[in-house]
Amino acid sequence: MTSDNTTLDASAPWLEVDTLIDDPHTRIVVCCGSGGVGKTTTAAALGVRAAERGRKVVVLTIDPARRLAQSMGISELDNVPRQVKGVDESAGGELHAMMLDMKRTFDEIVEGHADADRARAILENPFYQSLSAGFAGTQEYMAMEKLGQLRANDEWDLIIVDTPPSRSALDFLDAPKRLGSFLDGKFIRVLMAPAKVGGRAGMKFLNVGMSMMTGTLSKLMGGQLLRDVQTFVAAMDTMFGGFRTRADATYRLLQAPGTAFLVVAAPERDALREAAYFVERLAAEQMPLAGLVLNRVHGSGAAQLSAERALAAAEALTDRMAEDIHADTHPDTGPHPGADAGTAPDAATAPAADSAAEAAPPPGRAENNLETTGIVDLDGGKAGSRTAGSPSPAAAAEHVTPTSPSAAQLAAGLLRLHAERMQVLARERRTRDRFTALHPEVPVTEVAALPGDVHDLAGLRAIGDRLALNPTATDD
Repeated sequence: MTSDNTTLDASAPWLEVDTLIDDPHTRIVVCCGSGGVGKTTTAAALGVRAAERGRKVVVLTIDPARRLAQSMGISELDNVPRQVKGVDESAGGELHAMMLDMKRTFDEIVEGHADADRARAILENPFYQSLSAGFAGTQEYMAMEKLGQLRANDEWDLIIVDTPPSRSALDFLDAPKRLGSFLDGKFIRVLMAPAKVGGRAGMKFLNVGMSMMTGTLSKLMGGQLLRDVQTFVAAMDTMFGGFRTRADATYRLLQAPGTAFLVVAAPERDALREAAYFVERLAAEQMPLAGLVLNRVHGSGAAQLSAERALAAAEALTDRMAEDIHADTHPDTGPHPGADAGTAPDAATAPAADSAAEAAPPPGRAENNLETTGIVDLDGGKAGSRTAGSPSPAAAAEHVTPTSPSAAQLAAGLLRLHAERMQVLARERRTRDRFTALHPEVPVTEVAALPGDVHDLAGLRAIGDRLALNPTATDD
């Protein structure tokens, strides 16, 4: 294998991607990491590769940018899995893709756990509509709800989850419990109390036990919002226990042996620092980590030429070009043979100089077609109109101003570009080595950076090939 494909040290354990996705016991792969590191592309590439190797796959993305749909040739993704066309199904696999609709998933939970009248009251409640559309942690919670639904259907061999983009990798793990605790917590139980007691007794209970709290909430939330919350809580009464139960079930599913976490990171300090933090958190939560995908790694086909040597060669070429230019512009800088540089011209040469001065055209005589080198046809501008033996304007211009850089200039520029690339490679290696030193047990695979963006199935296949590339392989 050439050096431009991978830079992974032989000492680092290699993440065997094909072994992971081929294993029938692997039922869920969760791609996680900080934002902007390529989680969506990695999840899609894994889905294409697994399907073309015989698995029946569904890829669940939470990325609202719709890049997954575009790369898979689908006009739009929604909350229902849609089959991806163009995938090679000769091995018996299939690929489906979907994009999480957070509100629709929440609606499905309500519709599935409440009778028609109560479900309608909940869905029309203003507080519920705000909660289902944008409450902190709702997106992550609903992603796990959808994952649980897909796994319970047992329709797909492999579910690949592209986790929500977040500022902290911990949001994905904390949000389901956080939302479940909120909906099943003391605050909600307190708001439910008047509805449970009922009538005037309920209002008396609220007024006696919570007058100060209710007054504060009314000021903060507004009286109408507080009433909406209480109505929502009363309608959701029978469902609150289910949120915590499902959150616990989701955690058990994530901890199960059939689940594999892939941490995706770029070879940059901040991304790998967050990846290291996530690795530690997964270990603390006893969740199965498959390894690290180091994405968009740069390489070089001439890695044997160091940055220092390339820069030195570029400087040597630049110095040589400067010397050549000086020699061309000053061909004879010394005194004329047999002449003393400090003496005045002799009498024999003086009349010739005077004659030349007399022959020179006075200022403003250019319109008379006179130049010191001969007569120029100003109307035609043709080189042939000069007196015999005089150089043409085109030849003179070509001699004075080069129209293209020389081979030496191009070589020096390329050497400097190579030096910059080698400096990037060195920085990426140092950053990666710090991660592997902290977590030597974590398998790693590196994905070489592509020259352009991935926008179709061919690009996803190329990413899949790089994901599964064996760094110990050698070229024939």
